[in-house]
Amino acid sequence: ALAVLAAAGAASAQSSVQLYGTADVWFGSVKNLGQKAQTVLEDGGVDDSRFGLKGSEDLGGGLKAIFTLEQGFKLDNGAAGTTTDAAGKTVNAAFSREATVGLQGNFGTVKLGKQFNAFDDVSGAAATVFDGALTPMNNVFESGAFATNDNNTVKYLSPTFSGFSGSVSYSFGENKTATVDATNNYALAGQYANGPFAAGIGYAVKDLGAAGEDKATRLNGSYNLGVATLKASYGLVDFANNNEVNEYEIGVDYPVASNLVLSAGYAFSKKENGAGAKLSETNGFGLAAAYLLSKRTTAYVGATQATTENAAGVDTAKKTVYAVGVKHN
Repeated sequence: ALAVLAAAGAASAQSSVQLYGTADVWFGSVKNLGQKAQTVLEDGGVDDSRFGLKGSEDLGGGLKAIFTLEQGFKLDNGAAGTTTDAAGKTVNAAFSREATVGLQGNFGTVKLGKQFNAFDDVSGAAATVFDGALTPMNNVFESGAFATNDNNTVKYLSPTFSGFSGSVSYSFGENKTATVDATNNYALAGQYANGPFAAGIGYAVKDLGAAGEDKATRLNGSYNLGVATLKASYGLVDFANNNEVNEYEIGVDYPVASNLVLSAGYAFSKKENGAGAKLSETNGFGLAAAYLLSKRTTAYVGATQATTENAAGVDTAKKTVYAVGVKHN
């Protein structure tokens, strides 16, 4: 009995399991073009609400077995997160955000299962206004649709070498038939962070089968001046139908105090056809303040607006949001 207890104690010392989560909800007003303003209570003003389990076991020689099970949910109505099945239908999911197991060591990390692709690793790295519902980029950029949470994914993340790191992911479509190949997606990303400067680049490809491929590239960077952090992002989307989107966002984070940060940003995107003719333009801005009530709890307030016009310069969409919210980790 003593031997069994001793073995169990040694095993627990080399293994760990953590329960974690984020709860984020905001209250405010949303107004769309041609409609009256609607008072809403919505989830995820700064971050999507979720809870999860993650753990590791020391296998010796610097090698670890790891796993993550993460479920998204909506604080406004209690709904669980959803995912897509092999047929492309939206279904409820026990672990809608991530369900992976893998190995981690000096070589880096390999994870297998449902997870965010490599493009997502850099997509919001330099986003302004806290990379949430108030962020101009998230209401303007079309390349954001390539930062996806994919089923059947193998992903590798490298260690950091002198500030450089990278990742690659490959997602199996598993929709092959007797006459049609499976639509497999892949993504690449690289990042650099050293001192006040950080930069990233991402590339993603969506396989559309017989229709071809949609491709996206993202470049971003930030520089901490001490008194403020400057941020910039650029996106390029090449669609299979030869349409092209160029987009950018610029902004700044300004720490007023150790527990109060102001953030502002402006984003723009323009879509053209294969002949270079304008199809649409979208402009957006956002402004917000985040106040740290504690290490785990943040209150925030802000506003954002995004407007889209067609080739003739006529507004086809306009959304204005005012929000007050709280995020608790």
